[in-house]
This record gives sequence, structure tokens and C-alpha cells, in this order.
Amino acid sequence: MHLTQEWDKTFPKSDKVEHRKATFTNRYGIQLAADLYVPKNAATSGLPAIAISGPFGAVKEQASGLYAQTMAERGYVTVAFDPSYTGESGGEPRHISSGEINSEDFSAAVDFLGLQPNVDRNKIGAIGICGFGGMVLNAAAVDKRIKAVVTTSMYDMSRVMSKGYFDSMTPEQRNDALTAMSQQRWDDAEAGAPALSNQGLPSALSGEEPQFVADYFDYYKTPRGFHPRSINSNGSWTITSAFALMNMPLMRYVDEISPRPILLIAGENAHSRYFTDDVFDAAEEPKQKLILPGMVHVDLYDQLDKIPFERIDAFFGENLA
Repeated sequence: MHLTQEWDKTFPKSDKVEHRKATFTNRYGIQLAADLYVPKNAATSGLPAIAISGPFGAVKEQASGLYAQTMAERGYVTVAFDPSYTGESGGEPRHISSGEINSEDFSAAVDFLGLQPNVDRNKIGAIGICGFGGMVLNAAAVDKRIKAVVTTSMYDMSRVMSKGYFDSMTPEQRNDALTAMSQQRWDDAEAGAPALSNQGLPSALSGEEPQFVADYFDYYKTPRGFHPRSINSNGSWTITSAFALMNMPLMRYVDEISPRPILLIAGENAHSRYFTDDVFDAAEEPKQKLILPGMVHVDLYDQLDKIPFERIDAFFGENLA
């Protein structure tokens, strides 16, 4: 695995933390690439730690790395990782997703953090952003080592893939989508590799897109958040990538995270807010929901004056003590 060693993040490097590249392997034998952030002059043992990933289609040089560096400034050992099949992480073919494997990626990050000599294994939490908010909740439901969970701008990727936005997909549309992906598998089998979708973000805006698409464009396609290894910035998923998510209910066991605490954060005007609202209703206590006035989905990717890091720090400070 070749890892880029120069600083190529979409955010400035902090002088308050130590940073190094790292790798670890998940339960499926896929090697993951990550950035490890450690507070400078921190204790040599007993530190709390946080595993971080997301958004869906992003890389560790974007939002998850910013969260990781910021939380490391606040005293946590953090790791931001590229999910399987994306960024600098391994896995072939590229640009595919799996609810199971991407959930496992969080558990592999917990494995890695728990092997660090300065980390207390009983003080490991996790943050999932956007689509990896759903993955981290799924991971926490089965992995009891994750002691506290935060999501921001959470997406349930299995729900949106299988039912459409706001559950608007009709049975006929679902059948058509599955039929098309099923037939695409013949083409991919004949070609020896999966074809990429043409449904990525546009190269330019026409002005007729939904506002949330324009918001995504403003993050992924401009200097604000563009990164060449990000699927959302510079590519697309495979045509059949949604296949595994069409019948995998990620939120099925979210109630089993209890008695470990959850903090769900979303913008008041986020198109994705209903995922957060519904998960909050389905989860058991202890749970908290923070709806941020006036904010949209992508505000919680990189806007340091809007992301409630004080609240996130207080949540982990209390629950990873």
C-alpha cells in the first residue's frame, strides 16, 4: 500500500497535535488507510479515543479528518479512516459500498485504537458523519466496545437506497431499480469489471438542481472541500454499488446500543434531518438529539463556527470518563 505522506488535507494542519499515517486490517482482510491524531504532550497511557469516518463517498482528508484533528486538540486520540474500497484503503474493485463491510471498518478502527499503548480500551467512542452515521450506529449495535456514539448529518444509506428520499420510491420503481442492477451484473461479468455510474455530482450546476445537490457541489467540487481521491469530488460509485444496501436494514438493532449513549446532531434545514429524527425515536435511552437552527446538511462537514464541538467534547468527556 502506497500512502501519501505530504499534508494533502482540505483543512490546515494543527500545531497542537501529532499526526501520522497508519494502516490496519478489517475482519475481511482489507487493509485500511488512516490518519492518527494524538494531542501533543499528552499522557502516555489511559487516554480516551475516537474512531471517525464519513461522509459517504468522502475520504479522510475531508470532513472526518477535520473532526479527528479537532477532537485530538481537545485531548482524544483519534483516527480518521478511508472506508474499504475507497481513498487510500484497499479492496477491489474500487468505488463500491457495503453496509456490512463499512460497519466492520469502524470495528477495525476500534481494534487499532485499542492496540495503541496510550489508549484506554474502555474509553473508545466513535463519530459517523452523513452516510457513515448509519454505519457507526450499525457497528455500535453489535460491537459493545464502542462506549459512546455521535452522528452528524446522519444518513441511513440502506433506507435512502431502498426507498428513495422521504420513502418516495414506489414498489414499481424499486423493482425497476433492482432489475436494472441485476441486468447490469451480466454486463459487468462480461467486461470483467463493474462499470461506473454516471450519477455522480455534475461538473457544473445548471441552477435547476435541488438545493441539497447545490450544497454538495459547493463542498465537494470547489476548493472548499474538493479532494482528488474522494468519490464525490472526482468520480462516481459503480452502477451496482447500491445492490447490497437495497435489502439491508442498517437501523434494525439501533435500540441495542443502549445502555451506551448516543448523541444525534443535525441541521434544522438539512434535507436529511428526518433520518436523525426517526433514529432518535427508535433508539432507547440514554439518547440525545441536537437540532441546530438554520443549518443545512453540509454545514456540519467543515464549518468550524457551526459544528458543536463543545457539545461533542462534553458528551464524550462524560461518557468516556
